[in-house]
Amino acid sequence: MRSADLAAAVRRGDVEAVRDLLEDGEDANARDPADGVPLLCVAVAAYDEPVAEALINAGADPLGPLAGVPGGDPGLPGGDSALTRALDGGCSWMVTRLLPDLVRLDADARADLLARARYWAEADLETELRRRTGAAGPVERGTVRVDLWYSHHERYALGGETVWDGHPGVLTVLEERFRIRTPFDELLARALTRPDRDHQVWSDSVIRLAARLDEETWGAAQELSAHPDRLHRLFAADVLRCLVIGFGGMFARPGSVVHKRAPEVFLPWALEEPDPEVLALVLSGLSEEGDSDGNGGIIEAVGLSYAGHPDPRVRLEVPDTLSAVPARARVPHEKLGVLYTLARDPDPQVRERAARWLARCPAEAPGVTDVLAGLLDDEVRDTRVHAAYGLAQRDDPRCVAAERALRPLDVDGGPDDGLVRAMWRYEERHPEVSEPRTSEPRVSEPGASEPE
Repeated sequence: MRSADLAAAVRRGDVEAVRDLLEDGEDANARDPADGVPLLCVAVAAYDEPVAEALINAGADPLGPLAGVPGGDPGLPGGDSALTRALDGGCSWMVTRLLPDLVRLDADARADLLARARYWAEADLETELRRRTGAAGPVERGTVRVDLWYSHHERYALGGETVWDGHPGVLTVLEERFRIRTPFDELLARALTRPDRDHQVWSDSVIRLAARLDEETWGAAQELSAHPDRLHRLFAADVLRCLVIGFGGMFARPGSVVHKRAPEVFLPWALEEPDPEVLALVLSGLSEEGDSDGNGGIIEAVGLSYAGHPDPRVRLEVPDTLSAVPARARVPHEKLGVLYTLARDPDPQVRERAARWLARCPAEAPGVTDVLAGLLDDEVRDTRVHAAYGLAQRDDPRCVAAERALRPLDVDGGPDDGLVRAMWRYEERHPEVSEPRTSEPRVSEPGASEPE
């Protein structure tokens, strides 16, 4: 039975096989032959967003009521469906994938989902798991990192049931989807329940505020930047930075807009902020605008002043505060010395950031090829890629062995793509080191910059 094949593919998380079977006509609403659980619910329980999305795109129904199917909690508002199971699971991204268009949800259904989300946001997760499972043993806890979302959750498991601790964020995304404007202070309070920038609940609050792109949000965040508590200032810096770079724009409503320049808030803040984590984020926000408004020199001076900061998170942001130097110019001695020092920093992320700046710099920089060559054995692969790219750009023959040691290269983006094209150009200048070509390099769009 092909349905058994689809169930097996869903359970093992093989999204390519799932897509292939669905394209061949398998039913997206099929149930697992073993226990009758809809395959969409299987993906939800596994927190497998790609598989769940594939099933949804093929017509799986996230709202269909489930009767007598193990694993749900029909006693809560909203009953039992794949969507309510995703909500119970505490992952906002999964809820977003399963939440249908508003026209399919009437006012009562929206009210039930919000009530259920509030219930979970206020619940003690260990107590809730004991209620649902009837188990009395210890609750297993651990951190779940999901690279796809660049975030993490805390995981709670007991008696075969698992939940993540993202329910305040689930409530946030539901309100946003239902066009409810949650007050700034409420979103701040939710973020502070998970006081970690990498936690999804924090990110959900920041991104939804940044998506508003309005003066009210900017003013509230700027006022918060003077708060005595570091976590409040960290939240303010996160929101303001996202407003400046437009990161929340993917969620923004048509017509919402705010035009603010980063130096207005970040320059004075960078000179006074005592907390390293907040300061790093302030410097990151400050560097986003570069020299577009003539503040490049001031921004660079601030960045250079922190090159010797004891916290690597602060040093990490220094290269991005430094203005680019055009070809045929010479990198100023102080700037070059700072970059060379950062390229030898004990922190690997700092070295990677400095290597990227040096590799992309077309200007005269005495000693730069030896500094880059010194990074060819770095523990971080991207640092080695940057170093090889910089050597190829400067026509240094050490790039040949460096590029071959990095193979296979990913030509679909990232620093590998730039290295591939730099090596093609190098080999055109030095045909004696060229190898048989299997394909032509992709041509960048006119005016496009070299991939980072």
